[in-house]
Amino acid sequence: MKDIASKAKGWAVATATKDGVPNVVSVAFGEVLSENQILLMDVFMKKSEENIKANSKVAASVWDMESMKGYQFKGDAKIETPGRVFDDGVQMVKSMTPQLTPKAAVVVDVKEIYITSLGSNAGKLVS
Repeated sequence: MKDIASKAKGWAVATATKDGVPNVVSVAFGEVLSENQILLMDVFMKKSEENIKANSKVAASVWDMESMKGYQFKGDAKIETPGRVFDDGVQMVKSMTPQLTPKAAVVVDVKEIYITSLGSNAGKLVS
């Protein structure tokens, strides 16, 4: 999973309002922080940030087009601005696209991981 995430050119991130109205955005900057956390950098999020503040449940999908492998991570998100995680995320963004200025780090505490790869295991719960 870490290998797929590190190769990814982007992530699809789904949030919902408190009333359940969905929103999906593409996020260019994301990485696996640990066995149970992923980092998604907020550069242009507006509605997603509002949704996370009202409803912390998110889903994030990542894939590698060459291998046709992918995963979906579901969990609870929190928005962080000061601190090491945010600072490291800013460095990641600036190293790839120096002209962008991230607003926040979105840290997802992953509760479930699903396979989104082609084949008979698609949709299978990994953990």
